[in-house]
Amino acid sequence: MHNEQTNKNRVIKKEEEEEDFEGGASKCELSSVMKELTNRLEYIQTCNDLINKHGNILQRSLTELESIDSATEVSAKIKTINERATLFRISSNAMINACSEYLTLAQTQGRKWQKALLYERSQKLRLEEMVEQLATQHSFLEQAAKDHRLPKNAISSAPSDDEEGAEFYECEELVASSESSKLPLNISCSNREFVKASHRPDDASGSSSEAEEDPPTDTEASSTMQSNSDVNFSQPRSPSSTNLPPSEPVTACTFPFKSDSQSNDSKDIDQQDDESSSQGDKPSHSIPNSNQVTHCKQESGSKRVRRTAVPNKPYYPLNLWSIMKNCIGKELSKIPMPVNFSEPLSMLQRLTEDYEYSYILDHAATLKDDLEQLAYVAAFTVSSYSTTSNRTGKPFNPLLGETYECDRMDDLGWRALSEQVSHHPPMVAQHCEGRKWKCWQEFTMASKFRGKYLQVVPLGIAHLEFDSGNHYTWRKVTTTVHNIIVGKLWVDQHGDMDIINSKTGHVCHLHYVAYSYFNRDVQRKVTGRVLDEKDVVHWIIRGTWDSKIEIAPVTNVEGVSPGSVEQKKGPFKLAWERNEPLPDSDKFYNFTLLACQLNEMEPGVAPTDSRNRPDQRYMEEGQWDKANQIKIKLEEKQRAARRKREATAEEASAEGRPYQQYEPIWFKRETDPQSGNITHVFTGEYWKCKSAGDWSMCPNIF
Repeated sequence: MHNEQTNKNRVIKKEEEEEDFEGGASKCELSSVMKELTNRLEYIQTCNDLINKHGNILQRSLTELESIDSATEVSAKIKTINERATLFRISSNAMINACSEYLTLAQTQGRKWQKALLYERSQKLRLEEMVEQLATQHSFLEQAAKDHRLPKNAISSAPSDDEEGAEFYECEELVASSESSKLPLNISCSNREFVKASHRPDDASGSSSEAEEDPPTDTEASSTMQSNSDVNFSQPRSPSSTNLPPSEPVTACTFPFKSDSQSNDSKDIDQQDDESSSQGDKPSHSIPNSNQVTHCKQESGSKRVRRTAVPNKPYYPLNLWSIMKNCIGKELSKIPMPVNFSEPLSMLQRLTEDYEYSYILDHAATLKDDLEQLAYVAAFTVSSYSTTSNRTGKPFNPLLGETYECDRMDDLGWRALSEQVSHHPPMVAQHCEGRKWKCWQEFTMASKFRGKYLQVVPLGIAHLEFDSGNHYTWRKVTTTVHNIIVGKLWVDQHGDMDIINSKTGHVCHLHYVAYSYFNRDVQRKVTGRVLDEKDVVHWIIRGTWDSKIEIAPVTNVEGVSPGSVEQKKGPFKLAWERNEPLPDSDKFYNFTLLACQLNEMEPGVAPTDSRNRPDQRYMEEGQWDKANQIKIKLEEKQRAARRKREATAEEASAEGRPYQQYEPIWFKRETDPQSGNITHVFTGEYWKCKSAGDWSMCPNIF
C-alpha cells in the first residue's frame, strides 16, 4: 500500500509539473536555465583562453630551456617552468570542472527541453488549426458579402467555401502519406488547380453542371449568371463575366473586335461615367478592323503550322497550405515547392506573353498624334495582365544563364530574347523588336507570403521606343494572389502606373482599382488620363484589365485648368480587347493560343533555351514525378556552380587578385540615360550567333 501511494504521489507530482509547464511556470525556469548554461559556456571559453595563454608561455619556456648551456641558468629556468606548468595545470583543472558542470546541468535539463519542444510543437499545430479556421471564416464572410451584393433574382449554383474547403482538405491525407516518400519539393508558384477536385481528367469542360465558387466579378456580371456556372480562375471565363463575345477558336494575328450590335456589352463601364450618356458614348472601333485583320493574315506568310494546345494537365492532388504554412514572411523565389503548383512555362516565357497584343503597338507606331499614341501605349500595358485573371500557376524560376527566344517576325511581326542575368536577386533582362518599335525591360520583384495572400511587387522599369523617337517608360503594378489557405485562388492587380514620354514630357496616369466586396463599381476597373507637358488632359481611358480598354479624346482643351477632368469627351473607341479563350483551355492550364506555342520545340535555338529545360518538358508531358526529380538535380547543379564561383572569389580576394564577376552572355551592364541606374542592355549578338549556328558562348546549365 505504501508503494502504491508513493507511485500515485509521483504521478500526481509529474502531472502538476506538466500543468505548471503548460501554464508558463516552466518557461521562466527554462529561461533561467538557459541563462545559467550561457554563463557556464562563457566560463568554459574563459578557461580555454587561459589554457591557450599558459600553454603558449610554457611552450616558449621549454624551447628556451633547450638552448641554455649553463647549469645555473638551467636550474633557474626549471623553476620558472614548474611555476608555469602549475598555472597550466590549474587552468586545465578549471576547464575540466567547468565542462563537467556544464554536462551535468545539460543532462539534468534534457527532459525539460524535450517537454518544452513537445509543448511548442503542439502549440504550433494548434495555431495552424486556428489559422485555417480563421481563413475558412474569412471566406464565409467574403461569400456572404458577395451574396449580399447579388440581386434577388440572381441564382448562384456555386458551392460554398465550406464545400471547397472540404475538397481542399481531402488532399491532406494524401500529403501526409506522401511526406515520407521521395517527393521532391522545389517550388515555382502557387498553382492551386491541383487542390481542386474539379480538375480530374474526366471532368467536363466549361459546360459542366458542377459549378465552382466564383472569384470576384462585378455586380452586373454576377446578375447574368442564372444559367451559367460561376466564373472561376481555373476555367475559361464566361462571356457574361468578362464582356467578351461568345467563345470561338482564336488564331494567330486575328484581332478581337465587336460589331455595333455587341457594343452594349460595355454598358457596365459606360454607366460609371456621368458625362458619357450625353455624348452617345458608343465605342467606335478604330483598331483593329476587318481590313487590318485580312491584311495581317496576308502579310504573315508563315509556313510554320504551330500547335493550338498542350497536353492536358494530369490530376495530382496536393495541399498547398501544408507546404506554404512554413514559408510565411519568406521571399517567393526562396520557397521550395514541387512542380504541382507551377505551369509548364518559365518566367522568361511568361514575360514574353506581354507581346500577345503587339498589334496595338503596330497601330500606335503609325499615329502622328503623340498624345493619342500614348493612350494606345497605355492600353498595351494593361493588356499584359489579361491572362492573370484565370492563371494562378507560377512559372518555373529560370536558372542563371537560361535564355528564351521567341521569333514571330514571320506572322506576328516581332521577335524577343530574354535571359536570366542574375540569380540573387533573380533578374530577367528582355529585349523585343517589332514593326517600327522596340521594347526592353529589366524585371525583378519583391515578394512576400503573408498567410492568406501572396503579394508580388515588380521593381524593374519597362522601356518602349518608336522609330519616331518617342521613348516611354513605366513600372508594373502590384499583383496579389488571394486565398492561399482555403478557397479558390484568384489574382488581383492594383496600384498606380505612370507612363512617361521622356521626349515630349507627356504623361499617362493609370489607376488599377483594387477589388473590394463592398464596392458596387465595376471590378478590376482601370481608369486613366493622358496629360501634356502643361498637365492638361487630352485623352480619357477606361475599362478593365481582364476584358478591354476604351479611349476617348477630350474635345475642349482650351481654357481648362491643368489636371481638370471637367472636359467634354468625344466618342469612346476600342483600343484593346482580350482574345477569347481556347476551347477546353481549362484542361491545359488556361493557356492562350500564344502561351500554347511558347514552349513548342524549334530547331536552331540556343542550348540554354527554356524549351530545352528537361524538368519543364517532363511537366508539360504529364510526367510530374520525373519533373520533380530533374528539377532538384538542376537546382543542385546551379547551387554547386554558385559555390564554386564564391570559392574562386574568396581565393582571389585572399591573394589580392581581381575577380571577374558573373557576366550575362547576351546583355551588358550600362548606365540607363533615363534613370541614371545601371541596367542590362541587349548587345544584338544573339541573332548573329543564331544565323551562324555558333553557340560556343553558352554555358552548360541543363
